[in-house]
Amino acid sequence: MATVTLGMTGLEVYPIAFGAWQLGGEWGEFDEQQAVAAIRQARELGVNLFDTAQGYGFGASEQLLGRALRDDLDKRRDDVAIATKGGLRMTDDGVVRDASPDFLRSGLEDSLRSLGVDYVDIYQVHWPDPNVPFAETAAALEELVQEGKVRHVGVSNYGAAQMAEFTRIRPVETLQPPYHLFRRDIEAELLPYAREHDVGVLVYGPLAHGLLTGTMDEHTTFAADDWRSKSSVFAGETFRRNLETVSELERLAADELGTSVAQLAVAWTLANPAVHVAIVGARSPGHIEESVAAAQLRLSEADLERIDRIMASSVAVAGPFPELGRLSTETSVFTDTNVR
Repeated sequence: MATVTLGMTGLEVYPIAFGAWQLGGEWGEFDEQQAVAAIRQARELGVNLFDTAQGYGFGASEQLLGRALRDDLDKRRDDVAIATKGGLRMTDDGVVRDASPDFLRSGLEDSLRSLGVDYVDIYQVHWPDPNVPFAETAAALEELVQEGKVRHVGVSNYGAAQMAEFTRIRPVETLQPPYHLFRRDIEAELLPYAREHDVGVLVYGPLAHGLLTGTMDEHTTFAADDWRSKSSVFAGETFRRNLETVSELERLAADELGTSVAQLAVAWTLANPAVHVAIVGARSPGHIEESVAAAQLRLSEADLERIDRIMASSVAVAGPFPELGRLSTETSVFTDTNVR
């Protein structure tokens, strides 16, 4: 299958990556055997980039991913790119951001053990830390690159100005921001910055955390240990109005494009020239098959215009952040002052 070059990293990857956030405990219970089957099915379909994080269950997601990909990681390591993230620390009060050099180093060592590898292809700072100068974080990651434990350095949930500050010490090679039809704030400044500076962009949440799968209705509820149960995105008038929008998108997808709304949503993110990869999660082989097929869907300018018209009546939303369990409100992460 056709691959793309992930910005300045030079990595050749399939435009759909397998994301393992949903395997870390924040999305409720799941069947581990089915999850392993989904990971292996993704590999069979040509997916060669797998994204996880230390903070996804603090080892749980990385360990499961390592088990599922054990044969590839042991025998064909160069054929698989592993991306993980560090910089979130669990405390008695909940998760906090910690991008200090010592914690990033110890976190990477934990991630390498959990994954069962000697190095990761991309190591990303999970969230900007307002308490640690970006220069210190960048210098620490450059040391890990020089030691051969990290091949490429990236950031997640950073703003453009934050990336520019980080880059004064060493280049930001990849960026992982949230991006979907209900959340387009990165189009104004962040994606243009990434494109200008040849930053590889891997967007997460292209299905709006399930909202764009077409499987929800106004009666949908979530388990208490699923982060969505605490999110205003999936409750009240915002949820109702956006479900109506999804229904309109479903009709367009089925009646005129011969596809599903989920595939349309993923293809829409990839239609942006600044986006290289869409990260999708799956807990069963069937789910990943549908997402991988979305990379083959090409949306015309007319299609994109019609989608924009449908989205005009929707409600823009924010997303999850580390402090969600301790704070009562949700906020956008893409302002340089809003980095709690």
